[in-house]
Amino acid sequence: MPIEFGVALYPGPEKGRHPSSFVSDLDILLPKLQPHFTSIWMTDHFFWGDNPTFEAWTVMAYLASHFPEYMIGPMVLGQSYRNPALLAKMAATLQDLSNGRFVMGIGAGWKEDEYLAYGYPYPSAGVRIDQLEDTIEIMLRMWKTAGKVTYHGKHYHIVDAYCEPKPDPIPSLIVGGGGERTMMLAARFADGWNLPDAPIHRYTERLNVLRQHCQTVGRDFNSIRKSWFGRIAVASTEQEAAALSNGRWTHNNAICGDVASVISQIRAFVELGVDQFMVEIQGQSRDDIIDLLAHEVLPEFSA
Repeated sequence: MPIEFGVALYPGPEKGRHPSSFVSDLDILLPKLQPHFTSIWMTDHFFWGDNPTFEAWTVMAYLASHFPEYMIGPMVLGQSYRNPALLAKMAATLQDLSNGRFVMGIGAGWKEDEYLAYGYPYPSAGVRIDQLEDTIEIMLRMWKTAGKVTYHGKHYHIVDAYCEPKPDPIPSLIVGGGGERTMMLAARFADGWNLPDAPIHRYTERLNVLRQHCQTVGRDFNSIRKSWFGRIAVASTEQEAAALSNGRWTHNNAICGDVASVISQIRAFVELGVDQFMVEIQGQSRDDIIDLLAHEVLPEFSA
């Protein structure tokens, strides 16, 4: 399978700029990254302090229309934030209206402060993973089962629920997260698995867990697509790359460095079997940074 790259969006417009700059900046950026970037990904959060933060589903629906040549997906939705039956319906609608360009990425949810601020209960991790299992079961049944669907899970229930029209094709399902139980859900249900902000040694360790889970459930490990989500900072020197994010994103949690180093880091993931990268580009407004990425890094993986 070819190596694919996607743009991971910033949470919202830069502080102090007009909200419309969120899209107008993409209008400028995306043509510079063609043909290497084929997808757009939005995180699902309500706030990061007082920094401007857009709601994920609204963004995806708008961008699916605005950029008809790109796949669109969340990386990843928090299962707690939307009723799972309604979520299945929303996904089916966007899949049909976008002519099959939607990818469902979903996880258990983790950001406690936004749960509490917006009035959502914040149960234990175990409960949130049980809820994720119910959500996945409901979505898949509503997408695939003819007629009415009834399901009684540990936490979520539906009775005689319709999802018409059915999404065509069924959206690919990516489960995100590195916990043991979350990864078991990926082995049981998902088309793909994603681990965010992981250095190569952690990704390798978690990949071995996924392989073991696949053996347990009788799943072909190679049938699950592996992806990496995170930040990429490439510049002429290591020091300049680190400065793009004020040292926040480093080799410990991102792909960061000069051109040769970034190529080497990406190649290490590819050798593990990763064939999809969703990257938030540090310094994306700088032409010199985008030129390095588009003309020196990405061609190494375009064969």
